[in-house]
Amino acid sequence: MSLATKTPAETAAVPEDEQRRSWAAVFALARFEARDLLQYIPVLVTLLLYVGYTAWTLFHQQDGMDAFPALQDADRATQSGPLLLGIALFVCVNRCTLRSRRRGTDRQFEVLVMEPWRRTVAHVLSVVPFAALTALVVLGEFTRQALRAGAVGHGSPAELAVGPLYVLLCGAFGVLLARLVPSTFAAPVGVVGLFVLSVFVSAGTSDAEWTRWLSPIVSEDGGNTVLPSDLIGRPAAWHALYLTGLILLLALAAVLASGGRTLSLKACAAGALALTLAGAVGQAGGVSPELTAAREQASVAPQRDQSCVRRGGSTYCAFSEWTGRAGDWAGVVDRVQSLAGGTAARQPLLVRQRVETRYGLDGDSAIDPLTTPYQVTVDTRWGGNRVPEFAVGVAYVLVAGDESKGAELCDGRVVTTMWLALGAASHPMTDLANVRLDDSVTGSAYVLAPTSGLSMSAAQTDVVRELLQRPRGEVTASVKRHWTELTASGVSTARVARVLGTEVPKEAKDCAEE
Repeated sequence: MSLATKTPAETAAVPEDEQRRSWAAVFALARFEARDLLQYIPVLVTLLLYVGYTAWTLFHQQDGMDAFPALQDADRATQSGPLLLGIALFVCVNRCTLRSRRRGTDRQFEVLVMEPWRRTVAHVLSVVPFAALTALVVLGEFTRQALRAGAVGHGSPAELAVGPLYVLLCGAFGVLLARLVPSTFAAPVGVVGLFVLSVFVSAGTSDAEWTRWLSPIVSEDGGNTVLPSDLIGRPAAWHALYLTGLILLLALAAVLASGGRTLSLKACAAGALALTLAGAVGQAGGVSPELTAAREQASVAPQRDQSCVRRGGSTYCAFSEWTGRAGDWAGVVDRVQSLAGGTAARQPLLVRQRVETRYGLDGDSAIDPLTTPYQVTVDTRWGGNRVPEFAVGVAYVLVAGDESKGAELCDGRVVTTMWLALGAASHPMTDLANVRLDDSVTGSAYVLAPTSGLSMSAAQTDVVRELLQRPRGEVTASVKRHWTELTASGVSTARVARVLGTEVPKEAKDCAEE
């Protein structure tokens, strides 16, 4: 039947069928290009490295602080993995888009039904499977962290979306560059140019903080602070919107550059530009006054935001996301007090979680020691070295009375404090090295604690090391029997060594004798 003899309904159906066949051809070409991309060595290698390294880290880092992840930090940790994959896709997608020009087959393509702009759409869509795979890896990485017994906090879906969006962005930009600068040398030069640009954009300044958020991935890990989820203050949702708009804008710009200048495509490009600008403006808002006030309160008066539970004779106060960790803290307190004598063995303590939040995620300011008697600070981080450091804080509060006096301990009480902190540990010599700033077990060193630490002389280190190598019950009985003398202000290291029956080190001078 010729077109002239078709009914009006049949005639109207022809363009719809052609449109369906055209888009079916686009998707078929996109599948072919995706398979072709996988055959490029840079894409294949970076993809295997990304997936393999992520899997290895998930199943081989379960000790120390890795066993106690904060999910509000774990979501951001998924963003750096796809970096190399995105760069590889940028270069290889650009090369695929220029394939017909390199091989001189542009004229043959002109006789096909598929317009050039539809081929451009297919090249953009060829990156989608890699973004989907990235999303699966990100989801698996975050889920693994969330399922750990020590996990706390809440992740952000917008933060998790950054990795897949970055991969799409690299692909779209590679296609656009091929349409604007049809040269194989453009992509390598573009990688260098983007790296230089990212250095300046990511650096930002205090007066132009918004410029950092123009970068696809914005990392804030300069400090070791773990903030409560509601105090993070990152415009993650706005940034995801900005990236989504930017991806659409680059992709549609590539389509327009390929000749697809229909009214609908121009309208979509205008909408993508509006979406990008909305996201850029939204993420540039900075820290709100309400968040600033909440951070101030959490830093200065955390008791207003915390709930408390009792374990044994002591009270443990924490932000809502960490209340389940009170049992771990109580185990350390009970262990330290089991070695103490006098009233310290039964002294009720108030353990309060404290964090400096006023400077955001990049801040790493020290926490001032508490001056109230028998109150102990515990950090938002846990596991690894944080456990013996907390034990040191508990020990010198039991010996000195409060945290503010911990820095004044430079006499023989340092020996008593370190015995309390480490004497009942599973691996006391390992913990001794872990709490010292230089990771040593000999000589003088600074001992870390949640607030102010201690200074150990070489002589005090020798005495503590000998005590840790002797039977625990023997040393504990001696400490309890002579508790008053061992915790007296000004007691010398030599005197403590004699009372506990260890060898008196030569030149055992401390602040009491200088």
